Amino acid sequence: MKIKLVPLIAAAGLLAACSTGQSASKDEQAWSSLAPLRATSSAPAPPDPAAVGANELGLVPVLMYHRIVEQPKSVYDRSPADFRAELERLARENYVPVTAAEFTAGTIDVPAGAHPVVLTFDDGDPSQFALGADGNPAPQTAVGILLDVARAHPGFRPVATLYVNQTPFGDPGGHRTLPWLLAHGFDIGNHTLTHANLRQESADAATEEIAGNDKEIRSAAPGANPTTIALPFGIHPRQQDLALKGPGYDYRGAFLVGANPSRSPYSAKFDPLQIPRIRSQAATGKEAEYGSTVWLDKLAADPGSRYTSDGDPERISYPRGDSEKVAAAYVNRVNPY
Repeated sequence: MKIKLVPLIAAAGLLAACSTGQSASKDEQAWSSLAPLRATSSAPAPPDPAAVGANELGLVPVLMYHRIVEQPKSVYDRSPADFRAELERLARENYVPVTAAEFTAGTIDVPAGAHPVVLTFDDGDPSQFALGADGNPAPQTAVGILLDVARAHPGFRPVATLYVNQTPFGDPGGHRTLPWLLAHGFDIGNHTLTHANLRQESADAATEEIAGNDKEIRSAAPGANPTTIALPFGIHPRQQDLALKGPGYDYRGAFLVGANPSRSPYSAKFDPLQIPRIRSQAATGKEAEYGSTVWLDKLAADPGSRYTSDGDPERISYPRGDSEKVAAAYVNRVNPY
């Protein structure tokens, strides 16, 4: 079965919706030890790309989450049990999380034979992340569950990109939560100040929504460097390129609400202004054909279509007969086989 990407217009119905200064606890130290390690000079050479079926021009699922709650009330909600089950599936199927910043920068570094997946969370909801009195993530939040799954699956990097508005996670200014996330390898992205429909705003108002939120993120967490935006409702400003560049911000990628996997950032067809995402969803329900369960099934049934790493971040390996073309920026790294 050859996977065909779904035109985004077909999924129009989807458009709705620190550190505390205290000593680190044993749990926090354990979670810190899960931070991804780069290959060292003593690491063995990566295998022959053909031996692992490398295809670094293949499709990458960018999964989209909102609330993680015991009683889901909409298709944008998932229960903690369902969220955990999806992460466990990804780990079993040899997916390795990378951040949106890494993905759009083309710095994907996962083991040979593994597949990158981008975990994204919109709106800064407290069900995604909250710190307890001990300074550790609440266990039933998305971040707490992700860290727990990573402990059980050491190759499953506990990283994700959280797209926030003002007052993220119920934390005024984000001064407690955002520094913790950055210190533990998470990526913070822009979701505008007020979750505005940017198409309904003037150019000045749209750029203020983006630039103002960028400024707040940087203020809350010195050292923060947002490089991507998740467009509220998946809608661009009327002048589309303002999503990526305007007074006070210059981004590498704009993520949609979307309906299908993304092309590889190394593909000539990759469009940083319109990166599709897949809503996390069970195999049944409203528009389930665009959801994560169905898409993960499709990718599993057609493994040659998905991005499979060759284990060497300095080269881009793919079958010589692949019809996908490499983007001009990466032609000096190609390794067809």
